[in-house]
Amino acid sequence: MGDLVVGLAKSVVEGVLTKAQSAIEEESKLRQSAQRDLVFITGEFEMMHSFLNVANEERAKNNVVRTWVRQVRDLAYDVEDCIEFVVHLDNRPHWWRRFIPSCMAASALPIDAVVTEIEQIKARVEDVSKRNSRYSLISDSGSKPVMQQQPTTSPANGATARGDLGRTSIIRKAYQDPEICQNFGCRGWIRLTYPFNPHKFQQSLVTQFYTNSCLQQGTTVDVAELKRMERTGAKQGGLLEEVMKQANEKRYLIVLENVCTMGEWDAIRACLPDRQKGNWIIVSTEKREIASLCIGHSYQVLELKQYSAEHPVCVFFKEGPQGKETGRVMSSNNEKLMEDEVNHGAGLTSYHRIPTSRKAVASSWFDQFSLVGRESQMNELRNFQTTARFNDWQVMSVWGIAGVGKSVLVRNLYYERMLQKDPIFDKYGWVLVSHPFNLRDFSRSLLLDFHSKPIEDLGIEDPIQECHKLLKEHPCLVVIDDVQSTEEWDLIQPSLVSRHSKSVIIVITTEESIATYCADNEEVVFNVKGLEAQASFDLFRKEVQNKNQASPLKNSDDKELEQLIVKCGRLPKVIVAVAKFLAPKTVTCMESTRTLNRRFMHELESNPEFRGLRDLFGWMHSYFRTCPDFLRPCIFYMSIFPGSQIIRRRRLVMRWVAEGYSRDTKDTTAEEKGEILFSMLVNLSMIQPPMCKAITHMRMIQCQVSAFFHEYIISRPDEENIIFALEVFALKGRCLPTTQRTGRHLVIESSWDRDRIVFESIDFSRLRSLTVFGEWESFFISNSMKVLRVLDLENATGVTDKDLKLMVKLLPRLKFLSLRGSSGIRHLPRARTLGELRQLETLDVRHTSIVTLPASITKSHQLVGVEVPVGIDKLTALHTLGVVNAGLAGGKDSLKELKKITQLRKLGVFGVNKKNCMEFCAAIACHVRLESLSVWLSKGNEECLDDISLHLEKPLEKIQQQPQGKGLGKTQQRPQHKPQEKPHQKTQGKPLGNLQSLKLCGLVKQVPSWIKDLPKLTKLELEITMSEEVEVINVLGEIKELCILRLCVKPHHGADGKLDFCVWVNGIQQRCYLNLKILEITCSSKLNVSFGSEAMQNLELLTARCCSGSTLKFMEIKNLSKQKLKEARLIGSHDTALKDDIEKQLEEHPRNPPLKLEELEGC
Repeated sequence: MGDLVVGLAKSVVEGVLTKAQSAIEEESKLRQSAQRDLVFITGEFEMMHSFLNVANEERAKNNVVRTWVRQVRDLAYDVEDCIEFVVHLDNRPHWWRRFIPSCMAASALPIDAVVTEIEQIKARVEDVSKRNSRYSLISDSGSKPVMQQQPTTSPANGATARGDLGRTSIIRKAYQDPEICQNFGCRGWIRLTYPFNPHKFQQSLVTQFYTNSCLQQGTTVDVAELKRMERTGAKQGGLLEEVMKQANEKRYLIVLENVCTMGEWDAIRACLPDRQKGNWIIVSTEKREIASLCIGHSYQVLELKQYSAEHPVCVFFKEGPQGKETGRVMSSNNEKLMEDEVNHGAGLTSYHRIPTSRKAVASSWFDQFSLVGRESQMNELRNFQTTARFNDWQVMSVWGIAGVGKSVLVRNLYYERMLQKDPIFDKYGWVLVSHPFNLRDFSRSLLLDFHSKPIEDLGIEDPIQECHKLLKEHPCLVVIDDVQSTEEWDLIQPSLVSRHSKSVIIVITTEESIATYCADNEEVVFNVKGLEAQASFDLFRKEVQNKNQASPLKNSDDKELEQLIVKCGRLPKVIVAVAKFLAPKTVTCMESTRTLNRRFMHELESNPEFRGLRDLFGWMHSYFRTCPDFLRPCIFYMSIFPGSQIIRRRRLVMRWVAEGYSRDTKDTTAEEKGEILFSMLVNLSMIQPPMCKAITHMRMIQCQVSAFFHEYIISRPDEENIIFALEVFALKGRCLPTTQRTGRHLVIESSWDRDRIVFESIDFSRLRSLTVFGEWESFFISNSMKVLRVLDLENATGVTDKDLKLMVKLLPRLKFLSLRGSSGIRHLPRARTLGELRQLETLDVRHTSIVTLPASITKSHQLVGVEVPVGIDKLTALHTLGVVNAGLAGGKDSLKELKKITQLRKLGVFGVNKKNCMEFCAAIACHVRLESLSVWLSKGNEECLDDISLHLEKPLEKIQQQPQGKGLGKTQQRPQHKPQEKPHQKTQGKPLGNLQSLKLCGLVKQVPSWIKDLPKLTKLELEITMSEEVEVINVLGEIKELCILRLCVKPHHGADGKLDFCVWVNGIQQRCYLNLKILEITCSSKLNVSFGSEAMQNLELLTARCCSGSTLKFMEIKNLSKQKLKEARLIGSHDTALKDDIEKQLEEHPRNPPLKLEELEGC
C-alpha cells in the first residue's frame, strides 16, 4: 500500500512538473515570438522611415501617397505604444497562472495580451508594405511615385506648367499696368517660334506697337493703317524702317518669351532699334546661361521667388553709366519686385542710389527712424561689435527669424559708427546678397557701395581682388545681408577676410547654424528676438501717429485692438504692416480692427495691402517645410496652448518628454534635450517671455507661445504637413455631437459648456494627451483612453480623490500626470494601484493637499518629477524633489537616501539643524547636476550651513572615494533608462558647480560666505533676520552672475535694519551687482535702503513689498541704473509718505520710470 501511495504521489509530482515545464516553455516561446515580431516590424519601419524622409511637397500632392503616408503615421503611433508597453512589462514569471482554468482567470496574462497585439500590428505592417508595392508608391530613385512620372521634355520646355503659368502671369501683370502703359508708348509681347523668322517677328512687333498705342490713347484702330503697314513690310527693309519710326517717337517695352539660344537673341537684336533711350526688353527664359549672356558681363542676379526646388525665380539686370539699368532679363519673373516698383509709381525705372555724402544719408536715417523698445538689444549689439574688434575677430553674425528687425538694428549701428566723432572705420559698405549667388556680382555691388559710382569709371578690372585689397589695407565696416547658406560664405570668406586686418564684417542671416559657421567666434553671434510686450504697443501707436495723427487708434484701449497687436507676435514687421493698414481708416477703423482680428492670418496672407509680408510668409513656409524632424513636433505641439496662456517651462518640456518628442541620446537625457529644444524655440521667437518688464539672462521659468506663430500653426491645412499631423481638437463654447471629432490631442477649454453627450460622442481610441482648463468633470475619463500618455490638469478645479483613483485604474500607460493646483486632492491611491503606472515619468502634486506618498510609488522607476517627503532612494531617475523634511524622525535616513538620487536638478530641504547638518552637507556635495536648491533652517541653527564650504572645495571624485559612513559612500548606479558608463569613468565636476538658483530661509545676521563662490548662481532668495550693524552686502556684491535678488528682511530683537548697496575699497566705491536686473525687498519692520552710485547699473525692475506695521525708506534711487530702470513696484500696506517719496525720487531719475501699486498677496 505504501508503494502505491508513493507511486501515486510521484505520478502527481511528475504531472505537475511536466505541466510546469510546459507552462514555462510556453511563456518563453511567447516572449521569443514577440521579440521576433518586433525585429520584423522594426525592419519594415526603417524602410518606411526612409520613404517619409523624401516624402516632399510634390509627393504630398499625390492623393494616393498622402493616404499611404497617413496610414504609416497612424501605424507608427500604435507600434510605439505597443513597444513601450512591452518594455515596461513586468518581467516576473507568471507561468504558474496557466494552471488556473480559463473560466476562473480574472483576465488574460500580460504577455498573452502583448503577443496578440503584436501579431495584429505585424499583420497591419505587412499589409501596408504590400499596399506600397501594389500601388508603386516608391520608385527606385526615391523621388516621385512611379505612377506619376512624366516623359522628359526638351530643354526649351523644361519648366513645369505651374511654374510656366506663374512666370507668365507675373510679367503680364506688370505689362498691363496703367503706369507701365503710360511710360512706354510702344509695347509688344512676342512668343518665339522655331525656326526664328525675322520678317514675322518685325511684322508682329509693328502691329502690336500700333494697336497697343491706340488702346492706350483710347482711339480706334485704323484698318487702313494696318494694311499700309503690311504693304510697307513687303518692301525690302520696310518693316525695320517702320519699327524705327515708331520707336523713335516713343519709348518701347518688348517682352520676348521662349528665348532658347543665343543665335535667336543675336538675330532679335539685329531687328531692334537702339536701346539707349530708356527702352526696355524683358527676356523670359528657362536657362540661366541664356539669361546672363543676354545681359552681358556686368549683371546682378536676385532670386525673388521659388515655385519649386528645381525652378527658382531670378531676375538678371544690367547697370550702365551713372548706375542706371539699361536692360533686364528674367529666367522667370519677380512678382515682388514688379509690384513694388508699380505701386510706388516708379514703373521700370532705375534703382535708388546712395547719395555722395554718406553722412547725410546716415543723418537722414536717424531723422526718419527711431527704434522703439530696442535700447537693450542695441547696447548688446554695440558690445558684440566692440568685442569683435578688440579680439581681432573680423567676422561677427546677427541672426533671427524673418520680420524680427535684424537689418534695422544693424543699420542703426552701421550709421552710428559712420557719424561718431572719431570714426574707427575708413570705409563703409552694405551689400544685399543676390540669389543665386555670384561672387563677381557680389564684389561689384560692394565696391559700388564703397565708392558710390560704377567700377567702370574707376578702372577696376578685377572687383574680387579689389575688395580683398580694400578690406586688408583699410579698416572697413562691411554688412553682408541675407546670407542663406554656408556654401555662399565659403565663396565670400576668402575674398574678404585676411589676417592682420582691422576691418569688421557683420553677416546677417535667418539661420543660427549659418551665423555660427560664419562668425570667427561664438561669442560674437548675436540673436535678435522679438520686442518686449509693451514695446509692441508703443511701436504700433507710433506708426499709427506717423501715418495719421487724427486716427482714433493711437490712444485706444479697445480690447480687440489689444488682441490684434498681441497676435502680431512682437514682430516689428507685422506690427508696422498692421499699423499702416489701419491708420488711414477713420470712420471704419474699429470695424476694420475687428475684421482683421477675426480673420487675422487669412487677411495677412491674402490681402494685397499686406504684400510687404510675403517675404516673411515665404520664410515661414520654407522653414516649416525644411524644419528638422526633431523640432517640428515641438513647434506644432504648442498649438495645444492658447496664444495668451502662460505656461511653465518645465511643464512644456516634460510633456515633450512624455510624448516622445525629446528622447535620451548617448550624451544627453531626454529632459536635457527638451531644454535644448526649448532654447531653440526661444531663439526663434516662437516662445516668448510673458508680459513683464525685466528680461533676464536666466532660464525662462514661464513663457507664452508667440501669438503670431500660434495663429499660423492652427491655420495650416493638414496637407501641408502629412508626416506629422498633430491632430489637435478643442472643445470650447457650444459644440454639437459629431462622429468626426477625433484626434490624438484633446484640449478642453474653460469656455466649453461641459456637455456630456458631446464628450461621449468622441472617439478616444487614439488619444495621447488630454489637457483641461477650468472646471473638471468626472466623465472626462473614459475606459477607451487606453493609450493616453499625458493627463494635464494643472489648475483645473473640482478634481477629487475619487477621480484620481479612476484615472490610475483606467489609464495604465500614463507617462505625465499633473495634479498641480488641485486642492481637492488629499491622498494618492495606495497599495498596488499607483505602482502599476510603470511608464509614469512625471507626477506633479505641487499645491495639492497631499502630505505623503504611498510606498508603491517606488515601483515607478522612470519617475523624474515628483514632490515627496521620504523613502525615495529607488527613484534613481528623479529630477525634482521638494520638500524633504529632514527635521522629522528618520530625517537623517532621508538625507542619506539623497546621495543615491544623483540625477537631481531641483531640491528642497526643510528642517536643517545642527544634528543633521553633516548629513545634509555630505548629501548636497554629491549633486553636481543640481540647478535649484531651497533650504529652510530650523530656528537657532543659522550657522550650520558653514560646513558646506568644506565640501565645495573637494572635487566630486574625491568625495566618492571616501569609505561608507564618511561622506558620501559608494556612487549609486545610473538610471536604467540611461546608458551605463564604462567602469574606468568617474563623474567629474565640482559640488554645486551647476547651481543657478538658491533659496535660504532662517538666516540670522550673516550670509554664508561660500555663496559668492558658486560660479553659475543667477537667482538668490534670502530670508534673513538682521540689525543695522550687520553687513551682508559685501558678500552679495561679489556674486558675479547674480541676476535676480530677493531679500525678505526681519528685525533682530526689534532693531532697525539697514541695507546699503554699496561696496567700498580703500575709500572708493566699486562697481558691483553688474548683472542684477531684478531687485525685490520684503520688509516687516523698519528698514532703510540706500544705493551707491556704482551699484546695479543694469537694474530694470525694483520691487518693494511692505507687510503690516513695516516702515521702509529708500534713498538715492536716482543712482540706480540710469539707462535701464524701467519700472518700480510698491506692493502691500504702505503709507502715503512712502509712495510720495518714491515717486519724487523716480522723477529725478534720468529715465523717469513709473511707479505701480499692487495689493499684497503674502508676506
